[in-house]
Amino acid sequence: MRRLLTASAAIALLVLAGCGDSGSDGGSPAPGGQPALKKATLTLNWVPYGEHAPFYYGLKKGFYSDEGIDLEIKAGSGSGKTIQQVAQNNTTFGWADTPPLLSGVGTGMKVKSLGVFLQKGPAAIEFLSDKSISKPQDLKGKTVGGTPGDAMYATFPAWLQANGMTASDVKVVDVDAAGKIPALSEGRVDAIMGFFHDQGPTIEAKTKKKVNYLLFADSGLNMLGTGIVVNESTLSGDKDLAARFVRATQKSWAEAAKDVAGAADAMVELAEQEPAKDVLVKQLELAIPLLELDKGAPGVNTDQKWKETIDLMVKYAKLKDAGEPSKYWDGSHAASNSK
Repeated sequence: MRRLLTASAAIALLVLAGCGDSGSDGGSPAPGGQPALKKATLTLNWVPYGEHAPFYYGLKKGFYSDEGIDLEIKAGSGSGKTIQQVAQNNTTFGWADTPPLLSGVGTGMKVKSLGVFLQKGPAAIEFLSDKSISKPQDLKGKTVGGTPGDAMYATFPAWLQANGMTASDVKVVDVDAAGKIPALSEGRVDAIMGFFHDQGPTIEAKTKKKVNYLLFADSGLNMLGTGIVVNESTLSGDKDLAARFVRATQKSWAEAAKDVAGAADAMVELAEQEPAKDVLVKQLELAIPLLELDKGAPGVNTDQKWKETIDLMVKYAKLKDAGEPSKYWDGSHAASNSK
């Protein structure tokens, strides 16, 4: 089992090293007369993998402490559960996929996005390259492993429909998250649902075989991916904390994109992550293009992108009373240029 990261010790070292703690919310003075850092937690969408390296990079470089935040990063067990943790105020912020966020708001959860960073969703069907699969229709009659409760499992029927198929065209085999990769590598399923930039490099490292994939975003279901989720009570009660967290996260991602190896090193040091550094590097390298940095700073979205995702959820996922993007997203904290 991977150890959850408690960042307090790391932050303390950064402060002692002179990384600074400006932007404090005015808490009780710390020893030496400096304002105390504001404690906050971030629950990831899954156990740490390469996509999460920028958060650890931000911790190591002092980007969060510079904004007055003492950040603790917690592993997650699926975007849906992370959103629930945010809705129940069990964590300050969440890192979660957008489709389950929309669904959660639709059921009455008082949460909002502060900005989606992976503007092209990473959801995919993954398979070994020796399978005769090159397009969605090639999955007919095949077995696909998926984990009930995760984002891909929920949207897979919509992806089939978008490609002219029905649920009866494939056999879905329910497996737990830890069992998906063994099921694929051992030939018990023909393909699995997953985030290509996470599982692809992991499977290749374990099997020494090439992995191919069909990206949902390239085949009829281009929806926003993962981003920051917050409880509405935090937005109303501590808007400054939300703004500071977004600034630190934007800077963390922007700088990590320029120093992928350094971000992987920070993750190895602070998260004690199981995959080797080369796997983490590959995972982050595959994630960075999904930011679409040529169109703007990390985490800066447009109404049009949100409307496209909402429309797809209405069409394929039966999202009711959809409303406008402002129902799900508060983009006022995501500056057009990261700090």
